[in-house]
Amino acid sequence: MILFNPNKHDRYYPDEESKEIMQKTIQFFENKGLKSLKKDDQERTWYREFLNFIAEEKIFYKLLTPSKESGGKTRWDMWRIQQFNEILGFYGLPYWYTWQVSILGLGPIWMSSNKAAKEKAVKLLEKGAIFAFGLSEKEHGADVYSSSMTLTPQKDGTYLANGSKYYIGNANEAEMISTFGKIEGTTDYVFFVANCNHSNYELVKNTVNSQNYVAEFKLNNYPITEVDILEQGQKAWDNALNTVNVGKYNLGWASVGIATHAFYEAINHASKRNLYGIFVTDFPHVKRMFVDAYTRLIAMKLYASRTADYMRSATLEDRRYLLFDPIMKMKVTTQGEEVINLLWDVIAAKGFEKDTFFEMAARDIRALPKLEGTVHVNIALIIKFLQNYLFNPAKYDEIPQRNDATDDEFLFDQGPTRKLGEIQFHDYNKAFDLYDLPNLTIFKEQIKTFKESLVMAPASKEQMKNIDVMLTIGEMFTLVPYAQLLLENAKIYGTDELVLDQIFDFIVGDFSKFALELHNKPSSTDKQMEYCRKLMRKPNVDANRYETVWTKYVYPLNGEYTMKS
Repeated sequence: MILFNPNKHDRYYPDEESKEIMQKTIQFFENKGLKSLKKDDQERTWYREFLNFIAEEKIFYKLLTPSKESGGKTRWDMWRIQQFNEILGFYGLPYWYTWQVSILGLGPIWMSSNKAAKEKAVKLLEKGAIFAFGLSEKEHGADVYSSSMTLTPQKDGTYLANGSKYYIGNANEAEMISTFGKIEGTTDYVFFVANCNHSNYELVKNTVNSQNYVAEFKLNNYPITEVDILEQGQKAWDNALNTVNVGKYNLGWASVGIATHAFYEAINHASKRNLYGIFVTDFPHVKRMFVDAYTRLIAMKLYASRTADYMRSATLEDRRYLLFDPIMKMKVTTQGEEVINLLWDVIAAKGFEKDTFFEMAARDIRALPKLEGTVHVNIALIIKFLQNYLFNPAKYDEIPQRNDATDDEFLFDQGPTRKLGEIQFHDYNKAFDLYDLPNLTIFKEQIKTFKESLVMAPASKEQMKNIDVMLTIGEMFTLVPYAQLLLENAKIYGTDELVLDQIFDFIVGDFSKFALELHNKPSSTDKQMEYCRKLMRKPNVDANRYETVWTKYVYPLNGEYTMKS
């Protein structure tokens, strides 16, 4: 499984249309060139050129319309959606962002029982429209419980909408904004559709200084009829969370795309730079940083694509994706930051230069862990699954690689968002037993000790209320399913075992780092600190493995891709 390379895009697609969409998109950006890409970024140019291309090729229509809504002409297929995510991220976060926000805006529409709204969305998509998701608010952020957007019932059966929304992408142009609020005088939640062109719609401002339009908007006695209502009550609440389940998956792929482009640029620069009579890529610390960045990036990709298999195979009886999805959001995006940090330490001041892609990457990679719920919010969600994942496995049929041309209907009928703590998982040891590798063996020992510590030195009631403590425990736990899925996918893709063992070199080190963090928490008990010291392990040192990964996989990426000016 190699990194995305526009010059060698030979990924598998189950049909010619999918392949054509990806190739045309790559060609659009390659024809545009880096100089034009940077000019638009620096001048904060609205990406009309890109949106015109999307409309002309009907790309959002083809990729984001479920089959049953188009009479079988399109499909919502996470195999190709993940590929498109990566491509857009590779060329720049703004292009990915308008796509991502459209996905979020479409979620409550496709999940609703409002046939008229669905028909309207299909027609708009075919015309090349973009969509928006009106969930967050200035005062409440992602605290949707406290939403202050209200619909006030009128005597004639209609409503008047009043309130504001904040951080809403695409809200300057979206004719359908899926807006979340409450029915005034009740505790009932509601999803309804607003149109940015309506006279009672006030576009207050763009909250960010970028190509994107991330709006603050207000609805001032905005008239709403039954045809505008998507859902009310518990279903509206469920659809809000289930939409985020669909959307947050994409953030990891944006990080993969951004980090991949930055990797090419960094190794191209470093390999040609000679300091003190030595090429930069011959410095031992530089080689180490490149190997670490590469293996982290490969791990991100292995985990990300395997998560889609679970999403595509999900049912009401198999909701394992509800753990793997927030890990995709929380872990893959923070790993993207780590990759950029490593590369930046290599290229140093070059990373600030205005004509590089890296300058954008270093800025934009920071956004992804903070969208669709912060890392902290997602770790708090992940911890809900710890008990059943580690201690109470169940039997499931093996999930194959899902690269088939199938409509992923379940994502728009995910059911209630309750009882997450009852979801069970298959035994993670099956994945860990697929390989016999030195660093994997060390990590398995760390997991065993970690589980023992949870039983013998559990968090106290006070510690469980301490977010700081639980976040570190959550980071440690997260590494287990992260490793599980990347191991499963490594087997599918035939990943070189030397690369895989080098991946577990950093996983062992990261687990030890979090153990040290927990050890040093003010509230840590003597027993907990004793276990933390046992958890701190040095990865297996193998100079031949390390050198092979460098010479066979990492250094050969030098010169493989450079975006033309």
